[in-house]
Amino acid sequence: MALFESMRGWRWQGSAGAFRAGVGVMLLGLSLAQSLPHDAACPAAAAPLSLTQPHYQDTAEEDTIVGFMSALVQSFLHTVQPNPFPKDLILDIAEDVDQTQQLDQELLKKVLIYRVGYLVCVAIGVVYIVLMPLVGFFLACCRCCGNCGGKMYQKQTSSTDCRRRTLYWSAFVTTVIILAGNICMFRSNEAFKQSVDGGVVELNKTIKNVNTFLTAVPQQVNFVVDESYKTVQEVSRNLDAIGPQLGAEIQEKFRGPLNPALRSVRLLDRETVNMDMELKKLNSSLVQLQSSVDRLQANVTVVKNRINQTLSKPTCSNCDRMKSELRKLTLDTSISIPSLNELQSAVDDVIRTDLQSKIKEVEDYFNGIPQRVTNDTKDVAENSKQRLDEIRTQIAQVTKDIPLSALTNASKTLEQVQEEIVKVTPQIKRAEHIRWGVCVVLCCVVLLVVVCYILGLVLGPVGLSPTKDPTKRSCTADCGGTFLMIGAGFSFLFSWLFMIVVVLLFLLGGSVYDLLCQPWNNGQLLELLDTPGLIPELEIGPALGLKSNISIPDIYRDCEENQPLWTTLRLYEVINLDDLLNVSKYTDEIRLYFDNTDITLSTITLLSPDVKKQLSSFSTSTKDFDSTAVTQQINNVSSINLNTTADQLDRLAEAQTNNDIRLELQTEAMDLRQIQSDIQTVITPQLESINSTVKDLQSFVQEINGTVGEVLSNVEAAQDFLNTNTTQIVETESRKFVDCQMGYFVVYADWANLTITQQVGRCGPVAGAVDSVDIIVCSHMVESLNAFWFSLGWCIIFFIPGIIFSIKLAKYYRRMKYSDVYDNHIIMNHIPRAQMKFT
Repeated sequence: MALFESMRGWRWQGSAGAFRAGVGVMLLGLSLAQSLPHDAACPAAAAPLSLTQPHYQDTAEEDTIVGFMSALVQSFLHTVQPNPFPKDLILDIAEDVDQTQQLDQELLKKVLIYRVGYLVCVAIGVVYIVLMPLVGFFLACCRCCGNCGGKMYQKQTSSTDCRRRTLYWSAFVTTVIILAGNICMFRSNEAFKQSVDGGVVELNKTIKNVNTFLTAVPQQVNFVVDESYKTVQEVSRNLDAIGPQLGAEIQEKFRGPLNPALRSVRLLDRETVNMDMELKKLNSSLVQLQSSVDRLQANVTVVKNRINQTLSKPTCSNCDRMKSELRKLTLDTSISIPSLNELQSAVDDVIRTDLQSKIKEVEDYFNGIPQRVTNDTKDVAENSKQRLDEIRTQIAQVTKDIPLSALTNASKTLEQVQEEIVKVTPQIKRAEHIRWGVCVVLCCVVLLVVVCYILGLVLGPVGLSPTKDPTKRSCTADCGGTFLMIGAGFSFLFSWLFMIVVVLLFLLGGSVYDLLCQPWNNGQLLELLDTPGLIPELEIGPALGLKSNISIPDIYRDCEENQPLWTTLRLYEVINLDDLLNVSKYTDEIRLYFDNTDITLSTITLLSPDVKKQLSSFSTSTKDFDSTAVTQQINNVSSINLNTTADQLDRLAEAQTNNDIRLELQTEAMDLRQIQSDIQTVITPQLESINSTVKDLQSFVQEINGTVGEVLSNVEAAQDFLNTNTTQIVETESRKFVDCQMGYFVVYADWANLTITQQVGRCGPVAGAVDSVDIIVCSHMVESLNAFWFSLGWCIIFFIPGIIFSIKLAKYYRRMKYSDVYDNHIIMNHIPRAQMKFT
């Protein structure tokens, strides 16, 4: 009997081009798979790690200490320069310079008109620079000649105290204002120093962040590609295991109908073996019983003959009636069970079919399905592996299409800039230290003027006695007046020099704020830089090969929102990522290819008709088995009782007068009892054992009847299932396997598309770098610089009223040479006495 027919191999049909395209795209889908809910037929592909964003250092933030005067200074600069940012004028200047290498008169006039506020301020500064030393010189000369308050005489009137107090508080307020400006000078100077020192560090951080970003973008793109390479290796292993994977699924579908059939056949084989053992045990027991019965029958025959001889003796009285009973004394019993032999024959026939070997044959075939799949797909797997290199090349095309070289070049440039910054940092710090020292000197000179005023305002009132003659004022009051004059003198001496510093710093700081910082903050500077043709290197659209130009403000806004480079630089105009990762153009071709693939498994014959016929006959034999015949014969043997005959012999012996006859009858009765005892000790256990075996055998017979029916039913159902569904199962599982691979491709395409378009190159650090430079240059350095010159200008402007009030107030504290007394509205002038000359 043949359990299986030969299995035909898988026949792969279709053209060679279709094969390469189908297998190539299928493996690409596998290699690019991230994760997919799939059946057991889908091997677990290596899932790509989630894309991690680089770590950036914290950059500079707004400092309230640095910008404590920004609102006041900016308000002043907006008043000086209310005009909007001159974008058109700058473009005209750039175009004119490119063409003529100089400005024409018309543009120069426009520039002067635009800067008229600064020109007015510079003119005021120049007038201050020119007039202040001249006024100071003429005032000094005039006072030396006794004019302009130079004469040491003070007229006393009723309003003298009121004027003194008025001048005092005016000078005091002016001094406080100058002191406040001087404090702002010290503070802004220190803030500028901190801005320069911290600016170098923050600038390095900013460059590092941009460099980190530029380095991370190629790494992120390569990450997407490298993750697919790791999966390609996994795909190679999956191809080696394609037999076990697909074969296991086919096995799983076959397992449902085959397992009940095999389980029932195993049960039938086990029950048949057990029944055979019980039958053999029963036959052996019957043989042994027959032997024991024959032996005891021989003993009974011997005793019976002896009894018969004793009863035949003439001296035996009343013995004739015993002869009729003696004829009943026999153990001649033979056990014959024809149905048992028929059952044994049927069992032997089933055992000869060797169901166990048939079961093993089915299991070997069932377990060999994966190996058959492996053998049949060996060439396909090898050819598929050869396509992996081409797949890697196709995936690597993403890195070629994205202009990563420009980022690499920019990163190298930034590294060079950072190296140059490191080189010049010591010179910057040295120059900043010198600047800081010069500004401290300027602050200290202004502070010196303030100190002189304060000493004058303190010593003058302390030493002044209003009722005293002006010529008799105390030294303390006189020193107070002298300090006021010194303060005024220092103001004349240094104010015009300070104004030069103010004008220069005003032009520098104010221009930087108006032309750089303010348009930088409101975006006008970026719009200027985005003007076509102004800076050809900044035309990003043509540089990237875009169909349309891309504006720098748009890039900045996108980077502020931390958008990816895909949308920020409009790379979708250069790279057709959807087409590169599109799987729909391959899906129909692959499905058609596998639909045309003929994958068949031969029909499996579980049990041949002869075996089924033998099992049916076996079931009939078990039904014909009659255990009652065995039981009846066993009961016939167990019903023998020789003690009855022995008791009769004893009674007969007691009636005898002949002692010899009596003794012989008693002896023969004892022999019968001995034989009966042997029956109890030998025959009875054997009968019990046989009876138990018969009961077990009867139980097996009943079970086998049901098992044979279950075997025939399950085998028939399994056979029908396999005959009708084997081809469909193979086709369905193969299609599921292909769909699974397509699912991998679809998932990767979505993941790669999402990663490249939404994760790769989030340019927030670029906008952060621009903002950081703005904070370093404008919010820190420029605002500190503007605060310094504004504070210095504030001080020297108030030097003028300070000079006026201090000079006028000094006469109320200094000791006069000529006295003037006011009493009851009568002014008494001390007439100088005549001096006599002695010769």
